[in-house]
Amino acid sequence: MLLAQGNGPAGHGGRALALGNASATLGGDVWAATNNAAGLGSLTRPTAGVYLENRYLIPSLNVAAAALAVPLGAIEPATAGVPTRASQGVVGIEAQRFGGVLYNEIRLGAVYGYRLGVVSVGGRLDLLQTSLQDLGSQRTVVGSLGGQADILPQRLSFGVYLYNITQAKLADYQDERVPTVLRAGLAYHPAKQVLLLAEAEKDVEHDAGLKAGMEYLPTPAVAVRLGYTSLSQQTTGGVGVRAGDFQFDYAVGWHSALGLSQYFSTSWQWERKP
Repeated sequence: MLLAQGNGPAGHGGRALALGNASATLGGDVWAATNNAAGLGSLTRPTAGVYLENRYLIPSLNVAAAALAVPLGAIEPATAGVPTRASQGVVGIEAQRFGGVLYNEIRLGAVYGYRLGVVSVGGRLDLLQTSLQDLGSQRTVVGSLGGQADILPQRLSFGVYLYNITQAKLADYQDERVPTVLRAGLAYHPAKQVLLLAEAEKDVEHDAGLKAGMEYLPTPAVAVRLGYTSLSQQTTGGVGVRAGDFQFDYAVGWHSALGLSQYFSTSWQWERKP
């Protein structure tokens, strides 16, 4: 059975998808729960989000996800070269569903991210269920680890994420396993309003691929994004808008043979009670 999520878990959030899913270095939002658990360590306010995806305008390839992240402990103010952080890290949960009646995947994930100085670390534990009509369901547990580091504070950062470090097995038949995937990337800010991303992705059983993305903020509340993914040969783009405590992100992807994909996410942050 071909695992429908392809090379490991798909990225979530309209921002990440608009950037070609070059998301190993991204953090500070609830979708780090999927893209790289280490990125949760930069979150300082409780955040909830909803994500919707449609691939190639085919209903059976829809994805829906909901996530929640909550900082733990006191919020420590920024110091020289080190941003604000939650003293005991950030815990998150996410539920996602992919597919239709014939085949679908359900993932329930528990996530933790912690920032220590210029370095962030994180991990995720998934309960994954795959279901194929008339053939039943298979379940397994998948563990993943990630890290991020500021090489040049506010300029250059590095991120790495290893999905399925446990090499979880789905079935004994043909030794069917969940893909084990390593992603590593760089994020560079040539200017405060511009972000450039480059990332490599390697499934242990397949060739490596490259991803690239660019984000430009004409105003603090609006973002324009472009990206490209070599593995899927897909060009992406999108916009993001911040309105108070709400963030809205929309992205599209274009494949020359398969056509259009669409991605949308929204998130809400709120202040913690003392």
